[in-house]
Amino acid sequence: MIKEAIILAGGLGTRLRESVPDLPKCMAPVAGRPFLFHVINYLRSQGVEKFIFSLGYKHELIEDYLSTQFPTLSYQCVIEDEPLGTGGAILLACTKAAEKNIVVTNGDTLFKVDLHKAAMFHNHNNAECTLLLKPMTRFDRYGVVELDEEQLVNSFKEKQFYESGNINGGVYLLNKDKFLDEEFPAKFSFEKHYLEKFYPVRRIYGLIQDAYFIDIGIPEDYNRAQSELSRPPLDLSTVDKSWTLFIDRDGVINHEKKEDYILNWGEFWLY
Repeated sequence: MIKEAIILAGGLGTRLRESVPDLPKCMAPVAGRPFLFHVINYLRSQGVEKFIFSLGYKHELIEDYLSTQFPTLSYQCVIEDEPLGTGGAILLACTKAAEKNIVVTNGDTLFKVDLHKAAMFHNHNNAECTLLLKPMTRFDRYGVVELDEEQLVNSFKEKQFYESGNINGGVYLLNKDKFLDEEFPAKFSFEKHYLEKFYPVRRIYGLIQDAYFIDIGIPEDYNRAQSELSRPPLDLSTVDKSWTLFIDRDGVINHEKKEDYILNWGEFWLY
């Protein structure tokens, strides 16, 4: 299992300025909560226990949010004094990681991959990096990643219109030790200067998963996320004996009876 994650959360969100002024992109409100909330909770549902947040622009807002809304989360923050590029940010965060294999993702993208299956694939192939790829049709916003018969990456295609193809979903399983062994400058692009440079000579694999994917980097997809990530209202007519109700020790579900106890079913009136 993958127990530790790096979340890149230093983006400015310049293309969202009209919709989300003066916020880091990952803090853009989506379905009533910062988008980062959805990313964190999905990773937690996949077994991730420790987090490293790579921060930059307005990092104080993210630090305040984490301390108040995730007080029990095991995490640390790494702050860029100046933009380091995706590669520099990952490199700096990797120096703080405790696990050998980690998952790296973007704070403005949610790709609901099966991390357990991805980890099995990554470990079985002794991969240095595994890219999680999303199949798409009729698109021009992303480039395409092609694989050979062993699922090693064998090419990166530039952005243009494609009828179909597998895109880089922005989620990586990374062997931290192998990555730290490479020689990189302080500032570099993970995509250009690691993936595209080293895939012919390193064990860099791709794994296709056709799971839910949203990147809120443009207003159109940001607006789409509002409805897709909203929680549907509870339909009480669907509740039957298969459901279990958990009540906090000081939780109240019935209307208060002033200065007395509820003594019979007739007085039990749900809010």
